[in-house]
Amino acid sequence: MAEAFVGTWKMESSENFDAYMEAVGVGAVMAKLGSTAKPSLIISIEGDTWKLKTETTFKKTKVEFKLGVEFDEETADGRKVKTIFTLDGNKLTQDQKADPPAVPSVITREVDGNKMTVTCKAKDVVSKRCYVKSS
Repeated sequence: MAEAFVGTWKMESSENFDAYMEAVGVGAVMAKLGSTAKPSLIISIEGDTWKLKTETTFKKTKVEFKLGVEFDEETADGRKVKTIFTLDGNKLTQDQKADPPAVPSVITREVDGNKMTVTCKAKDVVSKRCYVKSS
């Protein structure tokens, strides 16, 4: 099912993302700015290494990982977390563990045909972002 994730994804809609960003500790102004961005997500797999690139008009980020292998990640908003990705069928889960004061988060990407739903959870806040595959 991994190959279903490969490609370029354009965001179509976003719900509650500013509240999610505030829950993980992003300031209100940056949270609002982040919630108005319409990112592209480029996913590729080379051997057993996955690459997730996120591009907006004001920021580009890249995460490289191997499934099931924990690594140190600095998030786009500057949090330092221990991250592990797992794949279960059409669900790619990014589990970000954090030491206080940072807040842990779970991001699940679920593919259904040419659509991907990204669910971001932190504390009791849930955000949903919908993407459509463009290539």
